[in-house]
Formats: sequence, C-alpha cells, structure tokens
Amino acid sequence: MTDANSADAPALHPDTVAVVAGRPPHTPDQPMSVPVHLTSTYVAGGELEYGRYGNPSWTAFEDTLGALEGGRCVSFASGMAAMAAVLDLVEPGGTVVAPRHSYTGTIAMLKKLEAKGRAKAVFVDITDLEAVTDASADAAMVWFESPTNPALEVADIPAIVRAAHEHGALAVVDNTFATPLLQRPLEHGADLVVHSATKYISGHSDVVMGAVIAASEELATAVVAHRSLFGATPAPLETFLALRGLRTLPVRLERAQANAQELVRRLEGHAALEEVRYPGFGAIISIVVRGGAEPADALVQRTSIWVHATSLGGVESTFERRRRWPLEQPTIPEGLVRLSVGLEHVDDLHRDLVWALDSLVETGA
Repeated sequence: MTDANSADAPALHPDTVAVVAGRPPHTPDQPMSVPVHLTSTYVAGGELEYGRYGNPSWTAFEDTLGALEGGRCVSFASGMAAMAAVLDLVEPGGTVVAPRHSYTGTIAMLKKLEAKGRAKAVFVDITDLEAVTDASADAAMVWFESPTNPALEVADIPAIVRAAHEHGALAVVDNTFATPLLQRPLEHGADLVVHSATKYISGHSDVVMGAVIAASEELATAVVAHRSLFGATPAPLETFLALRGLRTLPVRLERAQANAQELVRRLEGHAALEEVRYPGFGAIISIVVRGGAEPADALVQRTSIWVHATSLGGVESTFERRRRWPLEQPTIPEGLVRLSVGLEHVDDLHRDLVWALDSLVETGA
C-alpha cells in the first residue's frame, strides 16, 4: 500500500485538498486548524516582523487556495484590492483588454485608470476570438471572466491565453464564478487568477476578501510587494473564516450546481421569461423577464425564500436586476435578473420563484 504522503502517491482529489491543505502538522496536541493570530507585531529576527508582511492565518488560507488553483496564492482585503494589485502590473499607459460584459467593479476600475491616464481600456465581446486576438496586439494585459458577469458568456480560455502570450501580454482570469473546482485557468497557461473570495470561496456571506493566484514566483512576489506597500491586507479573523468556508466548497458547490441545473430545466418556457441563460456549469443563472425593468423589479420583491441582494455565492439563494446599477452595460437587458442559487431544497426554491413569476403573468406587471 502506498503512503498518501509519499512521492509515489497519486495526486489528491480537489475535494480532499480543500479539507487537508493548510493544516498544522499531525503531531500530538496540535490544533486541527491554524488558529486566528490577532497580532500586529512579531518578535524581530524572523520572516514576518510586522503584521502588514504576513500572518499564519493568511498562510493557511493561501496554501489551501493555492493548492486548489495550482499556483502561489496571495490574499487581499477584498476582491477589488486583489484586482488593483494585478492591474498595477501594467506599466503606465499600457492597454488592458477586458470583456464588455464584466463585473461592474472591473469596468469602473479600468475606466478610472483610463481617465487618469494610467492605462487604456479596450472592451470586447469575449466570445469573439478574432476580436480578442486583434485587441491583444497592443495589449499589456488581457483580463477576462468566464462565465461573464452577468451575461454568463463562456470564453475559450486556452485560445485567449495563447493570443495574449503571442503578443507578449499577461493573461488574467477572474475565476470567481467557476472556482478552481470547475476550471483551473493556470493549467491552460494563464498567468494570474483572481477571486472575490467574498463569494464561493468563503461561501457564507460573512466575509469580504480577495485573492490572487500566480503561476510564477516572480508574479507572486510583485503582487505581495503591492499588498505590503499599499496595505491591502486581509484581517486575520476574516481569513480564518474564509478558510473555514473553503473547506466545504466541494459539497456546497455540488449542491448549488445541482439545484441550478434543475431550476434551469424547470424554468425553460415559462410565460414570464424571454430567456434563461446558463453556461452549463456552476450555480449562477440569469433570467430575462418579459417587459423589462418594471416586472423584473416586481419579481425580486415577491419572493419569501429568494433574497433581493447584490452579492452571490453564499449558502442562501439571492437575486437582483442587474441594470439597477448605473455602471451595468447597456447591452445587458433591462429585465435581466441574476440568480445565485443556494443550498435550499430545490422544490422550495422552484415553488417560491415560480409563484412570483406566475403572479407577473396574472397581474401583467
């Protein structure tokens, strides 16, 4: 029998990695989990020195998420802080190619950098490989999501990475929706992966955090330097909670994805809907309500289980009309409602949502 820790042992499944990585050694009286280290200062002479440079709670989280993504993980105070650190790798005036349908925070940050002359932003249809390739010719970075938020378009990750690298650009993938359990962009040659760890990674709507996973030590070192200099450090307690959530990601995502797939099957053809968008994996669905903004706004106020909220990836099911945000792209339909499917029983989720949809048909609003 081969020892699970030997060099000849087969690679562990991601479900196992999520549970066993980032743990203290299995020696008597060691805690099962790395405790919360609430300190700002360390005794001099070691590697840490000061709380802005490191924390054992960070290390445990980073070791685990890094093992799942297949790279070196650096944790941040938020997803936006992680994004800022990655975009800081672009030299002043450099071009960043990004999907026209992206998280509104991504679009806002790129437009802010462009307005300050810090970078040039080029937005493309990420499903149009020719357009992406053409835009990459002068790019310093190609940043993309797959699936996109909230249009749920699926990008050809290997092809886009190749196009970016052919022109000397960095390839960055926001993997928040898919998580490393459904796709591992670094395996397809991506240079960096970004997460809003607030979402599926922590998974309980009680943490704000971000993470960057780098394919190379050189890129990881640059991202760490940004975090240390600009102070975008996560709090130890939040990091502890995010790791605790990450431990259950495999079972949470399995249940949420199964619920989403069943809801897609049941919702197809409903009279109140123009369209049901689902990329085929994950737990995010976008529905387009007939009649636009008014009935979509009515829908999100008529349920008892589904919660009207802007975030996603928690154990509870949430939804919102995305065009209520001024920064959402005009190419997103006014009636598009993004659903983050949680862990409730699918029959209850379906009954609650369909009652609200049926009421739109009956009242005409």
